[in-house]
Amino acid sequence: MGSHLRDGGVNFAVFSQHAQAIDLCLYDAAGQTETARWRLHGPHDGVFHGFMPGLEAGQVYGLRAHGPYAPQQGHRFNAAKLLLDPCAREIVGRFERRDEHLGYVSGHPDGHRIPDARDNGALALKARVVKGLDASERQALSLGRPRRPKGRVVLYEVHVKGFSQSHPGVPEHLRGTYAGLAHPASVAHFQRLGVTTLSLLPVHYALDEPHLVRLGKTNYWGYNTLSFCCVDPRWSCTPEDTAAATEEFRQMVRDLHAAGLEVVIDVVYNHTAEGGEDGPTLSFRGLDNASWYRLMPEDHSRCENLSGCGNTLAVWQPRVSQFVLDSLRHWVLEMGVDGFRFDLAATLGRGRHQAFQPDAAFFTALRQDPVLADVHLIAEPWDSGPDGYQVGRFPGAFMDWNDRFRDAVRGYWLHEAPGRNHRADPRVVTRGEFARRLAASNDLFHHSQRRPSSSVNFITAHDGFALRDVVSYHRKHNLANGEDNRDGRDNELSANFGVEGATDDAQVNHHRALVQRAMMATLLLSQGTPMLTAGDEIGKTQRGNNNAYCQDAPVSWLDWAQVDKAMLALVQRTLALRAEHDCLRHDQWFADHAQEDQLPRVRWLGLDGQPLQGHDWHDEHHRSLVVVYTAPSSPALMVVFHPHAHEAPLKLEGAWRRVLDSTEDDVSAGVMTTPLVYPQSSPPSQLPSVLSGTVTLPARSVWVLQAL
Repeated sequence: MGSHLRDGGVNFAVFSQHAQAIDLCLYDAAGQTETARWRLHGPHDGVFHGFMPGLEAGQVYGLRAHGPYAPQQGHRFNAAKLLLDPCAREIVGRFERRDEHLGYVSGHPDGHRIPDARDNGALALKARVVKGLDASERQALSLGRPRRPKGRVVLYEVHVKGFSQSHPGVPEHLRGTYAGLAHPASVAHFQRLGVTTLSLLPVHYALDEPHLVRLGKTNYWGYNTLSFCCVDPRWSCTPEDTAAATEEFRQMVRDLHAAGLEVVIDVVYNHTAEGGEDGPTLSFRGLDNASWYRLMPEDHSRCENLSGCGNTLAVWQPRVSQFVLDSLRHWVLEMGVDGFRFDLAATLGRGRHQAFQPDAAFFTALRQDPVLADVHLIAEPWDSGPDGYQVGRFPGAFMDWNDRFRDAVRGYWLHEAPGRNHRADPRVVTRGEFARRLAASNDLFHHSQRRPSSSVNFITAHDGFALRDVVSYHRKHNLANGEDNRDGRDNELSANFGVEGATDDAQVNHHRALVQRAMMATLLLSQGTPMLTAGDEIGKTQRGNNNAYCQDAPVSWLDWAQVDKAMLALVQRTLALRAEHDCLRHDQWFADHAQEDQLPRVRWLGLDGQPLQGHDWHDEHHRSLVVVYTAPSSPALMVVFHPHAHEAPLKLEGAWRRVLDSTEDDVSAGVMTTPLVYPQSSPPSQLPSVLSGTVTLPARSVWVLQAL
């Protein structure tokens, strides 16, 4: 589908099951003047097509679809509206919210039943024919991929602009861009941190929602895609030129690959920027509303809103599924990415009648595709519809975001914290629940040949509190978003330790820091695939805003002038341990080989050194946990989790060396200002170099000990 150079011209192909005719409209290079209009052939099996000899790369064009305007039947054809090719790889023009883009007469007493006759051709976004990469260029892009096994992946969720916009080591003209993300100063941070795979927030061409336009804000996160094959030019050095933005993105991928870093992109195939039935007619709606979108079964004039964003793409439709697969292949073959994180992925597995199906046709096609079967597939395993929560039910090729891990880890460490938000889940997280999450949530993922790496563990993400805010705020503070604090997640599990927000109280800050570092260490020492949210490693705060989707401002950008050195050092040390010890990232289920001496094994103990008994797992008052990993070819490792607000004795058998202490507030701790200085080794321990017998475990602590 789309436009493709071949045989001395350009071939055009457009899907529409219900259109009566489709016109191809050619424009000058600026997209202002229509130079020719041609009727495409077809339809043939739902495809309109035509070959135009003599056309070259750079040709600008749009589409007009003829057919019934009958909203009650789901049809919204309006040939007065110039439409963007859904497969556009480059886009010409700047979109403005105007009534001319509406397919109906706004404010008419008959509602949407009257089509708008105004021509929007001069105002509409248009596609540009692209040459694309040749076979040798594609091969070179593919050969540069690091290809990390799932069991060795450490995800780093990051916004392209937010990471480098304030970075002092990135030249000012590159800050906030694709080039800035791949600048040597940025790459140095990723490498020293120890992450393997950047998970970029959406980079598809997106639009701002109408209410944001009225408020003078933008959709900073970008979860409102219009074009799924075109890069978002906002984050390039040339935001007015999608051709240059495309090459800048490719070069970013090449540079990150050369540094050993993978690139995963967040993709939003659950809805489009056309919004609900009252939204504009820009592309999909005008080409075939009844085929591209899920419609209410009792009223086809209305969209099913399983995404919470006004519409839902009908991925169960074969041609829509083909479109999504084509788009994904484009980003792998032409842009070089290493995988995808599917936003609200449950929508992709819903059939004609809404029910989620793990063996849905789209998932089957995705797993069988020779290009896409070789990349990372990450699901946000829920949506806004009925029975939308599907964690653990995606096919084996997927890794699922595991919010059960997030809630358990927060609950475990925050249970005794002053100022805890008790309107969040009030249950005590016992050792049993905590151990399940540490062990990659075998209750959710140990089936259908899925591995521990299928669980994407996280404690924060782009939506919700930053980690520092999890221990600083009792409630959300989203007034800056202009929605009277109604947006964002209510009752997020957090605690302010007695003071709401920032404070000069040294005791409060000390306890906040202990719990913050303990949660981070827990994340990075758990089985499964860890996902670190950009900024948490340096103590980023969003000042209590847990839905900063429209904040293209310092509150969303990483603040490199105020870096929490103790947290940064902890993340480096913990990820170095994870990389060094296979038992901390063992991608097989321990229970499956409990009797095999040649494979790592795990034991679960109490602080007294004794194996836990049945009642110990459910004890709500004693929740400390000792995990011992043994392997035939390496010394045993002991990981100790102590969530209580008091010290406790830890009984050791034999001699052990402490290799990590999350409570360590060493000489490099505190807040540092630029230039950034990275600790190259662990600082001297305040504990004896060799531990044995009974030792004192600090409050709110995580220890890692290595047997001698």
